[in-house]
Amino acid sequence: MIALLIDADNLSSPAWVDEAVETLERNEGAVAIRRAYGSAENMKGLADVLRLRAIRPFVNLPLSKNTTDMSLAVDAMELACLAPRPKLMAIASGDLDFVPLVVRLRERGIRVVCISERAKLSQDAIPAYDQVIYVGAGQVLVPEPEKLEILALAVEVVRPAPKKSVAKAAPVKPATTKAPAVATKKAAVKKAAKKSPGKAAEAVTSPQTIVAAFPNLRLGQWLELSDVAKILHDKKLLAKSATSTKLFKKFPEHFELTPAGKPNKVRLIQL
Repeated sequence: MIALLIDADNLSSPAWVDEAVETLERNEGAVAIRRAYGSAENMKGLADVLRLRAIRPFVNLPLSKNTTDMSLAVDAMELACLAPRPKLMAIASGDLDFVPLVVRLRERGIRVVCISERAKLSQDAIPAYDQVIYVGAGQVLVPEPEKLEILALAVEVVRPAPKKSVAKAAPVKPATTKAPAVATKKAAVKKAAKKSPGKAAEAVTSPQTIVAAFPNLRLGQWLELSDVAKILHDKKLLAKSATSTKLFKKFPEHFELTPAGKPNKVRLIQL
């Protein structure tokens, strides 16, 4: 028997809840127990996916303190005491609070899987689980509306200037001696810009445009450097030959890299 317990105050996207159920069934088999815990507001937003996936909603009491984690943990231990008990229990949340629960479930011989968004999963929680399944990886990250203008400006700057069509005209007076020099200078600038698009991209890349291209940095959590670099390459904010490590080291007051020797994670300190 497989049980899926969803912390709807943490995993609150309908698309990701649907993906969690689909992925778990594809990898492990039929999910017999499906429950979601959360506030009335979050449950309302998940109403359609809860109905389509036959997930039982457990709404919290309207108290001053959020009690979702406690409600989920109590039910998890109750399920662990059943006969027969679940062979696998999936907790859909990235909260670190669930680590003591995970340890107790594993002590009772239950395999425990974590399902979470990559940006919301606490790194300290990963070792406690038998397996971690990330959802939302295929979602397209869209910059915040107020940052779209900045990003559009950056892209416009690095875009090569279109070639001007030359129309045939009547003979004109010979140009002055300075004109050929000006034309030659303009041609040289265009040629240099065409040869080194990477330098042009780095010149307009700033902490603001980086965060606009990868909004999850605003969460302040450690993120995979490779994921951030891929988005920056796709957005033309980082040249193919350039490294993301070198780029982030240019802004030490805004970004932090770890580990010091060979960084593989990055987080935003401040803008």
